[in-house]
Amino acid sequence: MGNFIINLFPELLQIFGVEFINVLNFFELFVRFSFNSIVVLILVRFLYYPVSRRKEYFFSYILISTIVFLVTYSLVSIADLSTGVAIGLFALFGILRFRTRQIPVKEMTYLFLVIGISVINAMLNDQTSYVELLFINMIILFVAWAAELFWQKNAQNSKFINYEKIDLIRPEKRKELVDDLKKRTGLNITDVEIGRINFMRDSVRIRVFFSEEKSQNHFDDGRNIR
Repeated sequence: MGNFIINLFPELLQIFGVEFINVLNFFELFVRFSFNSIVVLILVRFLYYPVSRRKEYFFSYILISTIVFLVTYSLVSIADLSTGVAIGLFALFGILRFRTRQIPVKEMTYLFLVIGISVINAMLNDQTSYVELLFINMIILFVAWAAELFWQKNAQNSKFINYEKIDLIRPEKRKELVDDLKKRTGLNITDVEIGRINFMRDSVRIRVFFSEEKSQNHFDDGRNIR
């Protein structure tokens, strides 16, 4: 039936000299794109997002992965890219930066992971088997999971707070200060560092160190707690 249609309507297979559809190539693209999307979704949705809760980065990672994979796959299909060109392509995508604000180190790391996974999955050739590709992706996910698990157990973040009870900054009232900060912020504060004191406004700038795993609230980087 397929050969009959091809012989009857050969013009359907080409439009302006370009194939209308190549079933085998399209199926390969669909399978590899689906595989890449699943791996990236696992990385971003189940490893990154539950800890960070940053929807803007979740949105960006998914879109970046999609465009990187499709651009790389298209270039590989058009021309046989050498290793040097592939590395250059990865570096080109790697210099992407968000101009609105500086990207934290952890978010930048996940950005490189997303780009790297997409480039690897798009550049599969006849010298690499699907088992090897699956192994590479699983190794990346495992290492990211292990690193995230270690980070959650040992992470200690810091925030700056503008604090008005300057009578509690004295060394003998350190415990009262920590207890008050814990109660008011909901953070599992482990240490405090006294900064600039403003006696005119009865305020002090304090840097608090806290364990993120047991904290009840999460604040964006650079945000002051008042």
